[in-house]
Amino acid sequence: MFWTDRIVEKIEVWRKDTTKPLIVRDEKTMSGRAHVGSMRSVAVHALVSEVLTEHAIENSFKYEFNDFDPFDSIPPYLDASFYKEYLGKPLYTVPSPELGFENYAEYFSAEFITVHKKAGFYPSYYRATGLYRSGVMDPYIKTALERVADVRRILKEISGSEKDDTWLPISVVCEKCGKIMTTRAYDFDGKTVAYACDKKITGITSCGHTGRLSPFSGGSKLFWKVDWAAKWGAIGVGVEGGGKDHSTKGGARDVSNHIAREIFGEEPPFDTPYEFFLIGGKKMSSSKGSGSSAKDMADLLPTQIFRLLLIGKDVREQISIDPKGDSIPRLYDWYDKLAEHARNGDKDDYARLYALCTPPKEREALTTPWQMRFSEVAFLVQMPHLSLHKEAKKSKGSTLNSVELDALEERAEYARLWLMSYAPEKYRFVLQKEMPKTELSDIQKKAISSLYEFMQEGEKTGDAVHSKLHTLKEEIPITPKELFSALYRVFLDRDSGPKAGWFLSVLPHDFVLKRLKEAY
Repeated sequence: MFWTDRIVEKIEVWRKDTTKPLIVRDEKTMSGRAHVGSMRSVAVHALVSEVLTEHAIENSFKYEFNDFDPFDSIPPYLDASFYKEYLGKPLYTVPSPELGFENYAEYFSAEFITVHKKAGFYPSYYRATGLYRSGVMDPYIKTALERVADVRRILKEISGSEKDDTWLPISVVCEKCGKIMTTRAYDFDGKTVAYACDKKITGITSCGHTGRLSPFSGGSKLFWKVDWAAKWGAIGVGVEGGGKDHSTKGGARDVSNHIAREIFGEEPPFDTPYEFFLIGGKKMSSSKGSGSSAKDMADLLPTQIFRLLLIGKDVREQISIDPKGDSIPRLYDWYDKLAEHARNGDKDDYARLYALCTPPKEREALTTPWQMRFSEVAFLVQMPHLSLHKEAKKSKGSTLNSVELDALEERAEYARLWLMSYAPEKYRFVLQKEMPKTELSDIQKKAISSLYEFMQEGEKTGDAVHSKLHTLKEEIPITPKELFSALYRVFLDRDSGPKAGWFLSVLPHDFVLKRLKEAY
């Protein structure tokens, strides 16, 4: 059973007989350019919402851009000298890097929305500031402040975090310097809280101001774990997951679950823990600018392949991709394998995943066109003397229809982009116009001579050349490494290349004969 179907089946049991519409929620603090790892959470919640709809369970997917958190670090791609004075202030008060956006958070939110759209995800958006200013959070703030002793107890019992007797679970914005990160709230009198802007944080100065203000209607923000539990109740969230690190015993989810039940008297939403998304085996950070940005990855892949990257692995498995390695060609091969199952009429998880790689609005018109392998397309677009359409026709064995031609052109466009921006050297090829200066052994020359005699018989298919190369390894005999490195050397002046049989079959036959003869 595919992972979303499994989760939705559990949700159906969990919600029992209620017919109340479900709210699926996710959020992101807009501390900078979103890295592609942030898309796993979006994809998990979006896909669960899609499959709930398939099961005729009324639901909506709400996505929060958190613009109320503090601006705690300056990403390396921004001007540190300009942004230094805004450190510690709420994100909604930090200027946008470009004109046309209300603030810093809105600028990066707008970029992230384009990534959501590229993946075919369309949640209903809202901002944390709007939620707090509307007064919806006020009852939860009041309850948390009145029952702060119980909040402190839960934090200590569940996570081991100890707070002193003056600690309150809110941050307020200093009326003098505008910072939220350096303030410390205490002494709630039922209407206002006292605060001091005196926290010592490396690289961020506090102004020392003290005063009292109302914590309601946007006057304060609850600390994260209390904030999380409060939002579940305020919005009526039915389904919300989190990274596996949050869902461990004593983790953020565990703490928030207890706060929801014991402080706010409400059941937490259905949890869907998920594994990490890695780039080159490493986790990423938005504010530090590490890892591939979500927009860069979205620009690199067509919608179906991008969705496959995001939803193809079970939520219990890590996603790992390195656009500078073999990940991109393998991703396309994976998609083509799924298409083959769908084309064969299979009713397995492969065919199910193939369908889910297409956004719901386009799924009814989904087809399974023949497609040339991405690695072959990537090779052909580097060979100006070869016709992509002609070679694709030869590879398929028949004329491509209009849908297949469109798919081929799209794949070629993305292959060129990948080659230009990320592809490792082993995928970059230059056909040598003249015979390269290379030293071949007698065994290698003998193998090439035998291949020449075979190719003299007439033009061959890729499969025929592949079979001949396989028999040569036994006839000569010669090791695969010796044979293939010799072929790639005389044609590409390198030790590796695309599949040799296919490679030799797409080159002009006369050119292949001439070069093979020159080589031995």
